[in-house]
Amino acid sequence: MKKETITKGFVIAGLMNMAVLVFSRFFTNAVIPEFDPVVMSNFGLLMIVVWGLAYISVAKNYHNVKWLVGVFAVEKFIYGFIWIKWMLNNNVSDVFAKDEMAGIFYAVYGVNDWMFFIFFLFVFIRLIRLGNN
Repeated sequence: MKKETITKGFVIAGLMNMAVLVFSRFFTNAVIPEFDPVVMSNFGLLMIVVWGLAYISVAKNYHNVKWLVGVFAVEKFIYGFIWIKWMLNNNVSDVFAKDEMAGIFYAVYGVNDWMFFIFFLFVFIRLIRLGNN
């Protein structure tokens, strides 16, 4: 994978996190926190935005922060795992019934997290193999 493609991947990951602003209607959609008040509280949603800013901030210099890329992979794994756990214990159609945007959010956020877990893990392993600090 080319460096330019990886840089774009970091930016896309960040923008995908920023999409929480749309789904939460800039933190005014009460349905998202209602269905997961711990992870998806308004504070939790804000932290998702902050993680997105972190991805974008290293997009051009990811090769200098190998261990941070590893942290990004761990973070995405955790969110992906939490999503699977949520999906096994909840019914996303209940969320759709209350609010379509919240339903879409719950239906897709974990897929996004698993995709970017794979991306960050790939980049991290690549950096390890290249021997970068």
